[in-house]
Amino acid sequence: MLFGRKKRKPIKIVDKQVQEWKYAVCGYCSTGCSIEVGLNAEGRPVASRGKGSAPVNQGKLCIKGLFEHELSGSSGRGTVPLIREHTYDAYRECSWDEALDKTADEFKRIAEQYGPDSIAVVSTGQLLTEEFYTLGKLVRGVIGTNNYDGNTTLCMASAVSGYKRSFGSDGPPGCYEDFEQTHCLMAFGSNLPEQHPIIYWRLKEALEKRKFPVIVIDPRVTMLAQFADIHLPITPGTDLVLLNSLAHVIIKEGLQDQSYIDAHCNDFAAFSSMIEKYDPTTAAKICGIDEDMIRHVARIYAKAPSAMSIWTMGINQSTHGSDGVCGINNLNLITGNIGKPGGTSLSITGQCNAMGTREWSSCSGLPGYRMLEKTEHREEVAKFWGVDSSFFPAKRGLQQTDIFPAIESGQIKALWIVATNPLTSMPNQPRIRKTLEKLEFMVVQDGYADCETAQYSNVYLPGAVWGEKEGVQTNTERRVNLVRKFVEPPGQAKPDFWIFNQLAKRFERGQKMHFPESTSEIFDEMKMLSKGRGRNLDISGMSHDLIEQQSGIQWPMREGDSTGNPRLYSDGIFPTANGKANLLAMDYIENNEVPDDAFPFWLNSGRVVEHFHTRTKTGKLGNLNKFSPTPYMEMNPDAAAALGIHSMQYVRLVSRRGDAVVMVQPTHRVPRNMVFIPMHYHDCVNRLSLGLLDPYSRQPAFKQCAVRIEHIDQKEAAKLNVERRAF
Repeated sequence: MLFGRKKRKPIKIVDKQVQEWKYAVCGYCSTGCSIEVGLNAEGRPVASRGKGSAPVNQGKLCIKGLFEHELSGSSGRGTVPLIREHTYDAYRECSWDEALDKTADEFKRIAEQYGPDSIAVVSTGQLLTEEFYTLGKLVRGVIGTNNYDGNTTLCMASAVSGYKRSFGSDGPPGCYEDFEQTHCLMAFGSNLPEQHPIIYWRLKEALEKRKFPVIVIDPRVTMLAQFADIHLPITPGTDLVLLNSLAHVIIKEGLQDQSYIDAHCNDFAAFSSMIEKYDPTTAAKICGIDEDMIRHVARIYAKAPSAMSIWTMGINQSTHGSDGVCGINNLNLITGNIGKPGGTSLSITGQCNAMGTREWSSCSGLPGYRMLEKTEHREEVAKFWGVDSSFFPAKRGLQQTDIFPAIESGQIKALWIVATNPLTSMPNQPRIRKTLEKLEFMVVQDGYADCETAQYSNVYLPGAVWGEKEGVQTNTERRVNLVRKFVEPPGQAKPDFWIFNQLAKRFERGQKMHFPESTSEIFDEMKMLSKGRGRNLDISGMSHDLIEQQSGIQWPMREGDSTGNPRLYSDGIFPTANGKANLLAMDYIENNEVPDDAFPFWLNSGRVVEHFHTRTKTGKLGNLNKFSPTPYMEMNPDAAAALGIHSMQYVRLVSRRGDAVVMVQPTHRVPRNMVFIPMHYHDCVNRLSLGLLDPYSRQPAFKQCAVRIEHIDQKEAAKLNVERRAF
C-alpha cells in the first residue's frame, strides 16, 4: 500500500561544487563552533559545515552556522567610505584618506577644545581579538580618552563584575567538559536550545550517557525549562532572594563543604549571618517559589558529588545582575564546586568574541586583565607600548550606558561607534535617538551601511566582516580559536585593524608607536604581553597555526605547554590579596519596575534561535529571516481572551517610556501577567525597556519593566509591518 503522493520526488542534496574548504570559527554566539567554509571554483563561499574533529561542536552546527557562508553576499554592505558635514545632509562617497583625515582632524579639534575625555569610543564583541588589542592601543595610547567601552556592557558586564568581586579577576573558571562530568546542573535565565544550541546538544549527549538532575530558574516556560526535571518560575528580578535562601538551607542543614570554605574563602561568618533572614518561608513570598521546593533544590545541589551553575542574560540584564552573579558564585563556593570536574560557576557569554574584548581591548583596564588602578600595570603596558605611563588614567572612565547621558549633558562631544548598533540595542530607544542629535561629530565603523545608527553619523567607514579577515576569537570556555580569511571584502571595505592602524598614523603619538601590519604579528605582540608570573590569561604557548591544528586552545597555555588548561582555580588559589575567594553578604534591594493597575503586565525579552542581536546580519539571510521576519509577542491565551485579542492580531504595547506595535502569538509559555518579545527588532522592545543600571556593572535591566496592551487599527499596523520588512 502506498502512502502520500504516487509520484513522490526524492529529496536531493544539491552539489555545491565545492573545490576547497577553509577553516573558521563561527561569528555569532559565544559557543565557538569550528566551521569549514566551502569555496567553489570561482572562490565564492557556497557551503558551511561543522568540523568533525573539533572539541567544541564535533561537526554540529545550528541554523545560523549552517548558513553563515551567505554573509559575504548579504545586502546592505558598506563598500566605500561616506562623509557629510551635517547629520541630515546626504552622504557623499569619498576616499579613505579623506574619511580618515576628517575623523582624525575632528578628534584633534574636539580634544584640544574640550579635552580628550570629550571623545567617546564604543566598540563591540564582534571584532577579532587582534583588532580589539589594536583599538585599545589606539584609544589608550594615542587618542587618550578614558571614555571607552564595548557593547559587552549590555550583555556580560554583570558577569565580569561578579567574577571580579568573588574571585578577584574576570574569566569563566569552568568548561564544556563539566557538562559531561557534573552530577547536577542549575541554569539561571538561560535558554540553551535557542541561545546556544550546540551547548544544549552537549548537555543532551551528557544526559544520555549519565542521568543527573537539571534545574531551570526562569519566569518563562522556555524550551530548556520544558526539558528540565525541575522548573522554578521565579518572580522577575528576585534571583538574589532565591540564591540567598538556597544558601540559608544549605548552611542551616550543615550541607556546606566547610573544609573548602575554611581553606579557600573569606568572610564566611558575615555571609552566614546575613542569610539568616532569607529563610524559605520569607523568601517564598518575594521570589514566588514554594518554600518546600527551595529546600528540595538546595538539598539536591549541595548533596551532589559535583554541581554546576550556568546563566546568561536572565541574570546579567537585571537591576542587580552583578549581585545575582555573586550569589551564584557564593552557592558554588560554599559547596566546594569551583575548579573541579563538573563543579563550576559558568557564565555563558553572548557574542562570538565578547571574551576577546574583555581580555584584550583595554576597555575596562589594560591588556590581559591588567587594571588601570594598579601603578605597576600602567607602567608595564606603557613601557611595552613606548608611551609615558602618566598618559594612562588611574581609573576606568565612563561605560557605554553612562556615555549616552554624558552626551546629553554636553560632556561628550564626539562619538566613535565600532561594529555595534546602539540605536537598536540600547534601552529606552527614543532617548538614545534624541541624544545622538546633540553630538558635534560622530563616526560609525561597520560592515553594513544600512545599520540604524549610521543614520546619525558624519563619517561612515566600511569594515570587513567575518571571513574577510584573519584572526582569533575567545569563546565561553576561554578557548581561543581562529577565523581564516576565505573571501575578499566588497568594494573598498577594509579590515578593522587596518582602519585603526591608518588612523593612528594621523596622530603624532601614533607615529612614534609600533602598530603591526598583520594580525599574526599583532598576536605575537599579545603573546609577549600575556607572559607574567602567576598570570592566568597567558597565551604565550599559542600560535595561529597551532590553534587551527587543535581546533581551538583554552587559556592559560604557557610557553612550553602542549595545550591549554580547561579550568581555573583548581588549586584553590584566587587572584585576590590573600589568595582566597570572597563570600559576599548581599541584601536584596527592591527597585524593579513592577506591574500595577496602569501597566499590568511584566515585559520580558530574549533571543530566538534564527536571529542574532539586532538582525544586522541575520535579517539579511532568507533562510534565517523567513522564520521570524516581523516583531511578535508571546501572550498567555487566557489573558488574550480577557482583552478580546486573538492570534496574529496586532496590538500596541505601551510603557512609561514609549510604545511598540507587535503581532500576538498566544502561548502558555508565559503566565497571565507577562508578555515576551524577541530582542532583535528595531523600533520594538527597546522602545519600551527600562534600562535601570546595575550599580556595580552599569549593565541595563532589559528584563524587567511594566507595560499595558492596547488595541490598534489592523490595516495601519499591517502597513507598518510591511515597511519594517522592506529594510
